[in-house]
Amino acid sequence: MHASRPLATIATLALLGSALSFVPAVAAAGGSGTTRQISAIGTSSPVTGDFVPSTDGIANPEFAGEVDGEAGPVAYDGIVDRSLSGGPGKGARAATGKRAKSNPELQTSFQGLNFFQQRFARGGNQFSVEPPDQALCVGGGYVVEAVNDVLNVYNEAGVSVLPANAVGGAVDLNSFYGYAPAINRSTGVRGPVVTDPTCYFDAQTQRFYVVVLTLETNPNGSLTLVNHLDVAVSNSPDPTGTWTIYRLDVTADGSGNPAAGNACPCLGDYPHIGADAYGFYITTNAYPWLGNGFNGAQIYALSKRALASGAASILVTHIDTFGTVAASSDAGATQPGFTTWPAQSPGTSSYDLSAGGTEYLLSSNAADEATRPVSGTGGPGSSNQLVVWALKNTASLDTTPALGLSNRVLGVNQYAIPPKSNQPGSGSAPASTVPLGQCINDTTTVTVFGTGCWRILFGREPAHNEVVSRPDSNDTRMQQVMYANGKIWGALDTAVSFDANPANNKAGIAWYIVKPDMSTGSLSAKIALQGTYGVAGTNLTYPAVGVTASGRGVIGMTLLSATDNPSAAYASIDALAGVGDVHIAAAGAAPDDGFTSYKSLVGNPPRTRWGDYGAAAVDGNSIWLANEYIATACSYTDWGGSLFVGGTGTFGRCGNTRGALGNWSTRISKVTP
Repeated sequence: MHASRPLATIATLALLGSALSFVPAVAAAGGSGTTRQISAIGTSSPVTGDFVPSTDGIANPEFAGEVDGEAGPVAYDGIVDRSLSGGPGKGARAATGKRAKSNPELQTSFQGLNFFQQRFARGGNQFSVEPPDQALCVGGGYVVEAVNDVLNVYNEAGVSVLPANAVGGAVDLNSFYGYAPAINRSTGVRGPVVTDPTCYFDAQTQRFYVVVLTLETNPNGSLTLVNHLDVAVSNSPDPTGTWTIYRLDVTADGSGNPAAGNACPCLGDYPHIGADAYGFYITTNAYPWLGNGFNGAQIYALSKRALASGAASILVTHIDTFGTVAASSDAGATQPGFTTWPAQSPGTSSYDLSAGGTEYLLSSNAADEATRPVSGTGGPGSSNQLVVWALKNTASLDTTPALGLSNRVLGVNQYAIPPKSNQPGSGSAPASTVPLGQCINDTTTVTVFGTGCWRILFGREPAHNEVVSRPDSNDTRMQQVMYANGKIWGALDTAVSFDANPANNKAGIAWYIVKPDMSTGSLSAKIALQGTYGVAGTNLTYPAVGVTASGRGVIGMTLLSATDNPSAAYASIDALAGVGDVHIAAAGAAPDDGFTSYKSLVGNPPRTRWGDYGAAAVDGNSIWLANEYIATACSYTDWGGSLFVGGTGTFGRCGNTRGALGNWSTRISKVTP
């Protein structure tokens, strides 16, 4: 029997890696931002790269920010959670309105990527990672899903169409982008850190696009602070074939907050993508690596056709929202965009062609990043404003970029930072269905390392006072945005109230349908419909909105409560009656049992990571959803496996349904609204 040695220490760094050449930036002709040129760096395909197998159930180091043993530098102590806001805020009353006119029909539902595949892709040369940042795009009979730093491609029945391997066809994103393994467990050498995937299928160009944030590392795992967006574009409508890779350095982007001393280098966090008739857009949140506060949302605009053609070089126009749009901004020069999410459009005819082509974006401003960017703390945690952005003259991206960015602030119902969610057992000692938590508390089970399960995980005895967690409910940042049927659709997480007792507040969803107008070349907009959606005694988190060209939509989400394990759920949305009843696509089988839930692993208080975002993809009249849930239950003895004296099976895997340090999974569902 081969037993892995106990971890001496476990320290985490939230996932935030190839030298870069720089092309001088020049002012964009006649418009906002600066334009520079980037080159294709080569091609790749979703095939696992070379590796030396490592099959331990747990190994040292287990996290991307951890140093192996006493040797080596201290792990980088920079941005940990990429959210500055505290909370929660005051919950808005969740009113019951008319039901949406459609009752969505669940056509297909299957399990997507999970913690086991994430950890053991590329022969186990991966790290344990939470939360599962969710990417999903669908087209031509293919379903592409990426989570954290692993990817899979399915047919519409949920069967992987990638080459068979030990993790159900899943391929690590380091392989996909042509990098060395996240860690070579035979040598300890680290590769780049790849995270925050997002993906989009464009029906007009018949191409798949996958974008990730990559952080460069030294061989010992320390970060160089250089980070870039890696853009992969399929060379055909078949995502199992070759892709062209572009690399966009973002280390120096976000210098709009000099008064605070928060100069770059910056982290281009939380990238998300949108597209209109002409352009492909990526937005990020810029945080200074070596300072406090927030340096504003960044917008990158590229020609969609140039990308789809596999051009050897393309132009990128970069706009920093911190103060650059003051002349036409209702928000003012001192309020930067935060999570300024660009819209996607369904099909090939849902674009706004006015003002030379217009791309719309939405953002919220309750978070401290938007209202207290210099200090980074002290904001109200609530707002009654929604910011609508318009990027005009996007047709110029095909020739000489000459863009114009403006925004308008609309009054909306109050929304606020939601409280943490609860799940069965929250606040109580972990039971047998929460084996990682139970192991930390356990002092009696006989293991191959001695008495007490904790010895498998730690070199030094921890406190044995862990409890079942309350998963994170996000802050109030905007989630997925669509432009369909002449309207902008979006939703975000908020606190909701059902009575006068704040202790009864739950996590819910604020949703918006906005009617914009760029016919005069200047942005005007009004709220067409809005609402605060919640279910008494229940938490609804991480909404993702998908809308067909005809204006029928679905919101995917996670549902959890004192009696509901984290489950994948959805509800219909339309512009006449709003949001309909919530439906369960897949009920959760157990509570969340991930490493970010426990003080002895991440510090006190822990922040149980969940999200950071779900995903929706529109394919004709169908909407595909991907949301996090807990797919399977695992008993304590099955989790312990052969490391418990007298036990059998591989430690921590429970039949390859989870890993030792986490049990999240994703659910992919096809819904007809």
